[in-house]
Amino acid sequence: MQSYTIGQAARLLGVSPDTARRWADAGRVATHRDDGGRRLIEGKDLAAFSVEVGQGGIGEDGVSYTSARNAFPGIVTAVKVGDVAAQVEIQAGPHRLVSLLTREAVEELGLEVGMEATARVKSTSVHIDRP
Repeated sequence: MQSYTIGQAARLLGVSPDTARRWADAGRVATHRDDGGRRLIEGKDLAAFSVEVGQGGIGEDGVSYTSARNAFPGIVTAVKVGDVAAQVEIQAGPHRLVSLLTREAVEELGLEVGMEATARVKSTSVHIDRP
């Protein structure tokens, strides 16, 4: 499973690294250290926390997430796959985006909960890119 540094998590949550550090220090999201001493957040933990943040707003510092050119980098929080179609949810800062796409597309992208992805919105269509 993918892990994220505090800086990467901050970018995905749409907050400053200082805010993400304060949240980790307060125990709002679990972290662990790698061999180099960096604090990391497991993808599934970050996905769950991003949903919590998105539902309750960003925080007391008033920082909010904005998008450039309709691209919403975030973290995959849910993947529901059927026989033909699939539904993918991405939390991008305070924004929850849901995309309906083919099962084949989800499999080709290898989408899983906790994975970084970008939702691109055009009119009523949401497209998902993977870095």
